[in-house]
Amino acid sequence: MGLAVVRFPGSNCDRDMVVALESLTGTRPDIIWHDETQFADSIDFIALPGGFSYGDYLRCGAMAARSAIMPELLRLAKKGVPILGVCNGFQILTEARLLPGALMRNANLDFVCRDVTLRVDANSSDLLKNLDDTADYIIPVAHHDGNYFADSDTLDRLENDSRVAFRYKDNPNGSVRNIAGVVSENRKIIGMMPHPERAVDPLCGSSHGRLIMESILESLSVAA
Repeated sequence: MGLAVVRFPGSNCDRDMVVALESLTGTRPDIIWHDETQFADSIDFIALPGGFSYGDYLRCGAMAARSAIMPELLRLAKKGVPILGVCNGFQILTEARLLPGALMRNANLDFVCRDVTLRVDANSSDLLKNLDDTADYIIPVAHHDGNYFADSDTLDRLENDSRVAFRYKDNPNGSVRNIAGVVSENRKIIGMMPHPERAVDPLCGSSHGRLIMESILESLSVAA
């Protein structure tokens, strides 16, 4: 079993992701600094955490998408290694063209930090197949640039291919078609703005994020 969390300058949810993954699997993930060029030989799952990589200069995630570790991540993505990008990690995945669309400034121009209600399309990926597509999932968001946008043709393709993984019931940022997360063509890469790693314990206000991460990890047969 090989788990990894990539840390960029400005990441601030990397520890949250490490703690969540360790609590779910019993295995502490490798923390990969952005200047490294390789992951462990046996890698089963990679997480790109939230934060403000490179201070969000230029565009959110744009500089991180060109870090030294990214060519190896792109190679592993092509091999089908599952990847989860959360918040800034989602932005990095779009900037690296591993996921379609872009994350723009919130429609109200404010930083949004609160719980939101999500619906999941469990058919969008085997990584999410254990989730209930009729249930509400309460997950926190914390972002200034979470407004998902893509052109109409891209949106229609995502819809027709069941690649919209999550939608907001109470859209906090103006995202087109209430999209909170999408998956790649091979359905092994998930990008989402809400933070499931911050909702793995009831003491944090919700444990619904645990359900999302358990589904992803159980599909890899690595959950404890």
